[in-house]
Amino acid sequence: MERFVARRFLPRRKEALSTPIITLAVVSIALGVLVMVMALAILTGFQGEIRSRVVGFGSHLIVSGLEPGVGYDELPIDTDREVFRTIAATEGVKHLQFYAEKGGMIKTGQEIHGVILKGVDAGYDTTFFSSVLQQGRLPYLADTLPSNEVIVSRNVADKLSVAVGDKLPTYFFQDGSYRARAFRIVGVYSTDMNEFDDHYIIGDLRQVQRLNDWQPTQAQGCEITITDFGKLPEMAQTIYNTLDYDLNLETIVDLQPALFAWLNLLDSNIVLILVIMAIVCMVAVVSTLLILIFEKTQTIGILKTLGCTNKSVRRIFLIKAAGIIIKGILIGMAVALVLSLLQSTLHIIHLDPASYSMSYVPVEINPLHYLFVGVSTFALCLLSLMLPATSISKIQPAKTIRVE
Repeated sequence: MERFVARRFLPRRKEALSTPIITLAVVSIALGVLVMVMALAILTGFQGEIRSRVVGFGSHLIVSGLEPGVGYDELPIDTDREVFRTIAATEGVKHLQFYAEKGGMIKTGQEIHGVILKGVDAGYDTTFFSSVLQQGRLPYLADTLPSNEVIVSRNVADKLSVAVGDKLPTYFFQDGSYRARAFRIVGVYSTDMNEFDDHYIIGDLRQVQRLNDWQPTQAQGCEITITDFGKLPEMAQTIYNTLDYDLNLETIVDLQPALFAWLNLLDSNIVLILVIMAIVCMVAVVSTLLILIFEKTQTIGILKTLGCTNKSVRRIFLIKAAGIIIKGILIGMAVALVLSLLQSTLHIIHLDPASYSMSYVPVEINPLHYLFVGVSTFALCLLSLMLPATSISKIQPAKTIRVE
């Protein structure tokens, strides 16, 4: 009976006081849900995008020699060790690769620019650099001879006025003198992260080994990627327990503490947004219920006269309010989904890469976000209606009918 009455309870007269209030409540709830879903989508998308780019350059875990090198030169580690085969076989480890870095200077015409040559081998996971490559291709490293092919960032290419196919005269300081290398640009990448794009060029590990007079089985360090970033501390401890005494382990969070502290700080901002929007939804639906009760006072008196209990009348109003809440939630989610799809495919809203380390607003479409926002909004709104719904018990049939 309560459901039938609740379905017939929506005002049909345009001059009814509650008609615009109900519309305003639906719009308020829809806007609140829209803001909450979009805030979660943008936050998680932003965090995931920044994290993937940082990890793409430096991996999740880095194993290097425990003893420090001299100046900017790191002491090498032997790659042909049983410990690395053990790490590669560890559950949760996705990939293992070796690298070495060497600082140098590029000179083209009147331009001089300091860079870091990151040498990688044929087993390097190129997924990240393939995704950020703008022009050309990646260096071919499977040949038996060291490759002179490199990829440079868009920042470096613009500063030095070079392009794909150009020679790149580079000078490295070693043993009190400079060693020159003539690399050839085969690709241009861009991550929009200036701290990396301004300095790094990617080439062959064997070039760094030759510059440092290292053996073919020596490298500066070992990069390890894992399957679940959320388990980074546990995986770090597991791998650390397998290391030899002369090896050291660092996580990407240890190497980039300021960046990850900033990403964690964003979580507190999203909590504040969610709380404010939840309060907006609750106020809107409480106000609507109170106005409905005020407008339907005579109807409530008649229902009580016909034998309806206070509990039954409260259920009628709560069912009507629940319909308003669900309608607002569904509209807000639909709009949020459309906006997210448009932004993720067309990148309509752009950002300044110098300030935000990316050129567009990233969004993550996660069904769990929609479920969390929908369920929590519905539950909080209904919970907030319990107090105003108790005012129904104070309405006396004799007075309301006499007024009528």
